[in-house]
Amino acid sequence: MSMERRKSEQPRQVASTTSPFVIWFSTTPLATWVVKHIASRLDPVIFRATRGRLTSMGVPTMPMLTLTALGRRSGRPRSVQLAYVAYDGDYLVAASAMGQAKHPAWRYNVEANPQVQIQVRGERFAAEATVLTDAEKRDVWSAIRKAIPQITVYEARTARNIRVVRLRRRAA
Repeated sequence: MSMERRKSEQPRQVASTTSPFVIWFSTTPLATWVVKHIASRLDPVIFRATRGRLTSMGVPTMPMLTLTALGRRSGRPRSVQLAYVAYDGDYLVAASAMGQAKHPAWRYNVEANPQVQIQVRGERFAAEATVLTDAEKRDVWSAIRKAIPQITVYEARTARNIRVVRLRRRAA
């Protein structure tokens, strides 16, 4: 396959329609609890069933994907719903865990086994996950802040370095 990707393989960047109210509400303790304990379990199922059109909160207000990685301990598939940024033909996701003190489990899973499955809208494909270096993160962080406005709140909540993971489509 040539180094240039076909146009149909390029990630589509959906314009964020996130209102200030949604940004504020989605970062409240109540919404954080709901996402952590309820939506995180429901969203991958709903997203897959609706071919990427809906989540438990309705129509996504920012680009979303489902990342499925093997659990580093269990070896079983684990799916998580994440906002993404399309960047240079790849997908970038932030391991923010909504600003919690610990990194999200999915980050450790992709480090242990970077061969993952991605669903974006109705398309499902194999990808390779790579955690960006701090220098690489600096190059893309402003794009992530622009696409995912809540990230500034998550940054303020935690002292840890929020990692960014690049998801690159694997050749068939």
